[in-house]
Amino acid sequence: MRRHPPSSISKTRPEDLRDRILEHFAILRVALRPEDLDAALARAEREGQSHLEFLETVIAAQGNARRQRAIERRIREAQFHEQKTLEEFDWEFNKNSIDRVQMEELGTADFIRRRENIVVIGRSGVGKSHLMQAMGRKACEAGYRVRYTTSALLLDDLTASLADKTLPKRLRYYARFDLLIVDAFGFDKIERAECPEAASLLYKVIDSRCQKSATILITNVAFDEWATYLGDAPLAMALLDRVVDGAIIIRIPDDAKSYRAHRRKLLRKSAKQDLESHENEVP
Repeated sequence: MRRHPPSSISKTRPEDLRDRILEHFAILRVALRPEDLDAALARAEREGQSHLEFLETVIAAQGNARRQRAIERRIREAQFHEQKTLEEFDWEFNKNSIDRVQMEELGTADFIRRRENIVVIGRSGVGKSHLMQAMGRKACEAGYRVRYTTSALLLDDLTASLADKTLPKRLRYYARFDLLIVDAFGFDKIERAECPEAASLLYKVIDSRCQKSATILITNVAFDEWATYLGDAPLAMALLDRVVDGAIIIRIPDDAKSYRAHRRKLLRKSAKQDLESHENEVP
């Protein structure tokens, strides 16, 4: 048998391979800087990393940056009125009225996966809005699309859509979010007079989301008063049925302390102390 001379096997030079890797990342639109790749290569050689460890080192920063940008985009889309977090909530202030364990469990956003609603009932100033906006932020971090609004703003938007005949489009807009947070439910007589279709419009939003996604309703109105506030007993019952069935009901007791009243008291005390200090300094 005639033997052929061994063929020369050309090996890719490390610098050429490095350039090709950078080109591949650029085509995939992954922002990998040459100096970052060089640092990862040096670390892999220095620490004797496995292939998987090296690969994780290379792509971790880019993956984390893209993940953070997506979270920030969802938070902007949610349109929270305040950037509140669970970590900054004062659990001691109303520790006998607010169940921290329950709130932190809800902060996992698992209720959204289960498509469960939450109704938070309590008087003004006890931290309802802070907690639920914090829940919304946690949901954004977990990858869910969230929208926060007040009942007044929601009704303004829907009423305007009636005028320009875009109501179906707006209903689809509010239905597309994984979590809709409606704050300050309990609009007064003036708002009802300005929006006679209020009960019907709110019902349409809730009905479009029923059993499809999660909704949080924040209110200071007890269930047996909804008919009075909505001005339409049958629609109030239908709305209650859609919202409350299988929902998580959080009742904050009437004797819970008001954060707003406490802050006002502290501000008045501080202002008084400043005034007294100034008077004492006057010769």
